[in-house]
Amino acid sequence: MNSFNIIELDVVRWGEACGIIANSTSKAQVMKTEEEVQELVDAINVRDKAAIIDAIGDVMVTLTMIAAIEDISLVECYNAAYQQIKNRKEYLNEDGIFIKQ
Repeated sequence: MNSFNIIELDVVRWGEACGIIANSTSKAQVMKTEEEVQELVDAINVRDKAAIIDAIGDVMVTLTMIAAIEDISLVECYNAAYQQIKNRKEYLNEDGIFIKQ
């Protein structure tokens, strides 16, 4: 088991211990994800690296909770996304955003 899987399992166990997985919903957790994403935007806007790291971690925790509630692993989701993008021929626009072809 690699370190990402171990951390994911630790976060899931934490979510179980806190009652999040048994008592929350994916909808509630996605609303929490939106809050955390806004914190990430704010941190990026002021170029606060410590806050960026914290916010990315918090987003990952909320996504892990959603995956656990849905009984899927975050690694499974990450791999599915990679399988979709790995052969794409994209380009960066002038704003630095990838554009699908």
